[in-house]
Amino acid sequence: MELPKKHRKGGQSSVRFARLRDEKRHNYLRKVAELSNGHFLSNDMPNVAGLVLAGSAAFKTELSQSDIFDKRLVPIIVKIVDVSYGGENGFNQAITLAADALSNVKFVAEKKLISKFFEEIAQDTNMVKFGVHDTMKALEMGALETLILYEEIDITRYQIKNPTKGDTRTFFLTPN
Repeated sequence: MELPKKHRKGGQSSVRFARLRDEKRHNYLRKVAELSNGHFLSNDMPNVAGLVLAGSAAFKTELSQSDIFDKRLVPIIVKIVDVSYGGENGFNQAITLAADALSNVKFVAEKKLISKFFEEIAQDTNMVKFGVHDTMKALEMGALETLILYEEIDITRYQIKNPTKGDTRTFFLTPN
């Protein structure tokens, strides 16, 4: 949607033009706020880890401070960035400008996950499984809530079924 720009038309119409411009900006602000509230809130909670507000001029700041914009979304705004383009180019520019803030969101989520992991270990709740064999047993039983993997793990799982007896054996092999 293209918002009207300021212009230099004078005379008796200038006040009317200014009022119409302000009305269109307010309607657009309301529409963006309502869509944000609808898309980023579910079950009365934000359903995203963070929001990046991007745009030109002060419109994005007006949105974040507006009464129409749900206050539960304000704490998850990770960055407000100025972009010089609209459409896909503006979207790409916003991602580039907000890259540091977005990586911070991922880091914070990982930190919370690891903190919960160490808390479970410290409380000795027996809710944490270590090693490939115990983890695979829990996974096969459907007893896992969260699975943390080492990125460079190099293990191959083999399941061998004995055709005469019908039993199955599982082996985990590492390159060493």
